[in-house]
Amino acid sequence: MAERYGAPVGGDRPSRGQAVIHPSPSQWFEVAAAARADGFDQLIDLTAVDYLTYGADRGLPEGVQPERFEVVASLMSHERRERLRMRVQVPADDPSIPTLFDLWPGAENLEREAYDMFGIVFEGHPDPSRILMPEDWSGHPLRKDYDSGGIPVQFKAASNVR
Repeated sequence: MAERYGAPVGGDRPSRGQAVIHPSPSQWFEVAAAARADGFDQLIDLTAVDYLTYGADRGLPEGVQPERFEVVASLMSHERRERLRMRVQVPADDPSIPTLFDLWPGAENLEREAYDMFGIVFEGHPDPSRILMPEDWSGHPLRKDYDSGGIPVQFKAASNVR
């Protein structure tokens, strides 16, 4: 697999029988395109993780530098009944990687959610707007350093407001 896609594979943690590949941000689209051409015809899921408070041991293979953010894409080859997980480390000082929309149009809303919640920019995305939070919302709520202080909300039907 490493030879096929030109990126480190594995790590020291099992992944439910799935092959795991770790492209760099600059390899992200190229490796995804090779996987698509290799029969991984469905993007099952795409999400992000903020490892700000996690610690050093993340089960990454040798040669993969841990970063604050990680984007995870789960792919499926229906013909071979095989899954592939792509995990890319995304630095906090430049949280951006290329979009996968051109390969799997279903990535559109998944990437918008990762942007909205974590602030990861998907370069070349056709609609890089928020999907869950209002457009004028400040910050990204699933970042570990996001201030989750109380926000006063007045409900219309509330009669006993304290």
